[in-house]
Amino acid sequence: MRALELKIPPPVVAFLVGAAMWSVSEQRISLELPFTVRLAACVVIAVAGGAFALAGDLEFKRARTTINPFKPENSTTLVTSGIYRVTRNPMYVGLTLVLIGWAAFLCSAWALPGPVVFVLYITRFQIVPEERVLAGKFGAAYAQYTARVRRWL
Repeated sequence: MRALELKIPPPVVAFLVGAAMWSVSEQRISLELPFTVRLAACVVIAVAGGAFALAGDLEFKRARTTINPFKPENSTTLVTSGIYRVTRNPMYVGLTLVLIGWAAFLCSAWALPGPVVFVLYITRFQIVPEERVLAGKFGAAYAQYTARVRRWL
């Protein structure tokens, strides 16, 4: 493990960011919207996030490769089909969308940086190390894939 690579599961990071968003949202720089509008926005965005994450999970299972983000070296296949034609990180996109939905529900200006913090953290401490391993493992095929498909959206 490199000095700056923390090993906190991405869903735990998302939960911690979400909890921080809730905590700071209590400071009340609020964007006043009816509860039903906030709830509907939250549900729609979070369900979209869940769909991204589930689609990524299913593609990994179809390819019979590891889903463990801490063991990219155990990958047996470079998955480039399905949702992986749209984004290289659908599970992280999914968690980000859930946080955006949560920010919509909280309806607080203080909660808005939460998804940005998550993206910055997960990119630095999870995605970049994963990409190093995958580039070493899959070489030119991975380089072609990264040239064709964005890291996020």
